[in-house]
Amino acid sequence: MKMFLLSADEDTLTGLRLAGVEGALVNSAEALNETAQRVIARGDVGILLVTRTLSLQYPTELLLLKKNQTLLVTEIPDMANLTTESDSITRYVRDAIGINV
Repeated sequence: MKMFLLSADEDTLTGLRLAGVEGALVNSAEALNETAQRVIARGDVGILLVTRTLSLQYPTELLLLKKNQTLLVTEIPDMANLTTESDSITRYVRDAIGINV
């Protein structure tokens, strides 16, 4: 199973690409839906990572995605919404795939 990132933040996308996670930059509800449907249709993605900025901007679209039974949709922090030092993308990458970045 692979992971795929939907991000509104270029830095988060770049960081996770360096860790081997594919992703796409999304800046509208239409782009979010289109990209998510392409990822679902691939069949090899098991975890869809969504940045917190996207989840705050498009809560209805993400609720529909979370109801999908074929993959796990989870929210991760991005550069615009880091709240504490322990809430860092580096920690999420380490915990998710076991790589220290």
